[in-house]
Amino acid sequence: MNATQSPVTALSFLRVARTAGLTALLLGAGMAPAHAQGVVSPAQDLFNRANQLIQNEYGGLSTVDRAALTREYQERLDNVCRPTPDTCAEAKAYPVLEAELTALGDEHSFFQTPEDYRDFRASVTGGNRLQFGVKLGALDGQNRVVTEVVPGSAAEEAGLRRGDVLLTIDGQPYTYENLRAAREQGRTITLGSERLGTPLTLTITARESSTVDLPRLSFVPASAAEAAVIRIPTFLSGGGVAQRVHDLVGQAQARGATGVIVDLRGNTGGSLAECDSAVSAFVPSLTRLARSADGNARTVVSRGTRLEDGRIAGGVRNPNLWTGPMAVLVDEGSASCSEFFAFEIQHARRGPVLGEQTAGVGNTATRVFPVGEGALQLTILNYAKPDGTPYPVSVTPDVVREQNEATTRELTRGVDSLLGAGVDALSGAPTLGLNPFGRP
Repeated sequence: MNATQSPVTALSFLRVARTAGLTALLLGAGMAPAHAQGVVSPAQDLFNRANQLIQNEYGGLSTVDRAALTREYQERLDNVCRPTPDTCAEAKAYPVLEAELTALGDEHSFFQTPEDYRDFRASVTGGNRLQFGVKLGALDGQNRVVTEVVPGSAAEEAGLRRGDVLLTIDGQPYTYENLRAAREQGRTITLGSERLGTPLTLTITARESSTVDLPRLSFVPASAAEAAVIRIPTFLSGGGVAQRVHDLVGQAQARGATGVIVDLRGNTGGSLAECDSAVSAFVPSLTRLARSADGNARTVVSRGTRLEDGRIAGGVRNPNLWTGPMAVLVDEGSASCSEFFAFEIQHARRGPVLGEQTAGVGNTATRVFPVGEGALQLTILNYAKPDGTPYPVSVTPDVVREQNEATTRELTRGVDSLLGAGVDALSGAPTLGLNPFGRP
């Protein structure tokens, strides 16, 4: 977990249709509680509501007997609440539900504590949260190398840069726990760091700031010209991700870039609607079936517009299509709809995917159900192509490059080896012979 990570998030009353997003969210409205007979404690009420959802809404691929699972964890809750069965606090049920969801055996279904849920809501809607705005990679057993600085964040204003090594906090050896504590307290700290071997001292204070983290564009040397790098850190940010991708493709075209590298490393997913429309900046069209207990729904995406069973379900203004060579970068932190993005590029034979095998939650959709002060994230759908071919659980890159502490150490020397491999791959990547948008 880095200084800004959270699973996913939402604020206010919001409902996204099942097929509209990999993490379709139901916010502000919970299920009717399944009360037991007699007096029901807050902990029991939470357990009842969560298990009603597990029984009635789960649509994933787990084969665990859910009725037996409920009975087993009811016994655990009974033991926890035995001293005060009528007044057992809601928080007593949190570890029980966390363990139960782990036992379900679905990596994309889990219980969110109230703190996790607050962070989740902020991320999904692009709301504010107390943060430094920095993401960290492991080095020497600690999360201590800056892998990303969020634009406009406290970290950017303090002067932190990608590749900086964090060594001390207020003169004491760096630990992630101390960094997290300083963030939660909003306390000003002095960071002792190192940049390309040169010592550096910075002062930083966590502050309430927007979680919006939209795609951004940079350029790197490639052959006789330069390639565009479109970094997509998340498909959340309260919307606008797909529009931004199309806009950046237009900027890359205008500048005469010879190729585009899409960087999805560490992208934990978000809205499949945003992902779909973003993919359409590189793939002329795609079709997918969403399969549930209620039947199948068909999604078609073209020219930045999504159709759900023939009805328009969102899109972008002034869509662009990149027809030149492209490559996609992923790692084991690339999850959910970033896996969908990579798979669609592979399926269309649009360009190579480079990096590590992805997280392994790329063939299902989840929905977040508020329960009590926390929330339950459950898989509700699984996906296939029109011919019935299921989407893969994870994406295996065309070019496998392990990302480990050695590559993180390279980053401290200013070397991004996977990005370099992506640049090299552009020379053999395919191009589109026809632009359906009618533009160069």
